This record gives sequence, C-alpha cells and structure tokens, in this order.
Amino acid sequence: MDKPAQQAAFSHVNSRGEANMVDVSSKAVTVREARAEGYVQMQASTLKMIINGHHHKGDVFSVARIAGIQAAKQTSQLIPLCHPLMLSKVAVDFEVQPAHNRVRIHSLCKLSGQTGVEMEALTAVSVAALTLFDMCKAVDPAMCISGIRVLEKQGGKSGHWQLESGTTETATGAPS
Repeated sequence: MDKPAQQAAFSHVNSRGEANMVDVSSKAVTVREARAEGYVQMQASTLKMIINGHHHKGDVFSVARIAGIQAAKQTSQLIPLCHPLMLSKVAVDFEVQPAHNRVRIHSLCKLSGQTGVEMEALTAVSVAALTLFDMCKAVDPAMCISGIRVLEKQGGKSGHWQLESGTTETATGAPS
C-alpha cells in the first residue's frame, strides 16, 4: 500500500448536513480503476451442477457475468449521489472454489475520468452474486452471499490503495 488510510469527512453531506452530490468538475481527468470481490457459498451439489453445465436454466456464469457488467453501467441509477460514468472497461470473472463450496466473483472497472469507480466494481460483484443466487435458488435456497468488498483502487489524487493482505476469514470461509 502506498499511503495509510486517512480520516476524512463524509463527502456526500454538505455543511448543513444535507445529502449532496460531490462536485468533481475541478478534479483532473486520470485513469481510474477499481477491483472488487464477493462470494456465493452453496451446497456442493449445487456447485457441481453449475460446473458441469447441468443447471436447467443454462450457463449460470454467462448470465451472471452479463448482469454484473450491465449493473456496473447502471450504478448511478441505483445508488443515490453516484456520478454517471463513461466506463471504458468492465470485467466480471468467476473462480470456482470447490474446497469451500463457493464461487468467488471478481470485478474490474476502469475509465478515464474525474471520480473513482469503486461503486461500479462493487455493484458489478453484487448483482452478479444476486443473479447467481436467483438462478440457483430453486435447488439451493440456503446459499449465502458474503465478503463483498473493494480490493484495490488506482488513480486520482489519492493514488493507489490496496486491501492489506492476510485478512481474516469468517466462519463461512469468506473474507471479513
């Protein structure tokens, strides 16, 4: 990590305590990138069904990937006070972790702009996880979505930030 986290005031609240969209017009345009992850834990039989392509709804990962990409592009319509962004790259990938009966979802969002893309990366992971859950809930309603977090962000005045390595994991095996 380049810099320690600094305590800052909430940027989406004005001096009167009212909700406020941050003015980024004076910020420099820089290449900005964010990566996020999340997990969907499920029964071993559900994971096997997905891996083997035997799910009756089809290719679960393809549908969840498209949902995550679409969600990143719609973040400003979903999260109040987020700026609409012209994303230049959105990627959503899946890592099957059979030892933990889970799927790790990873997203990357990138642009050249005046504000960061952390919310877009988080939204991509969240909606991909929700889509995976939706497609599999009939066979496994006890699935658990967890560990959604930003892993890394780059660009802008604050430079490069990366989650510290060696984080602990929850009882389900998802990072806390």
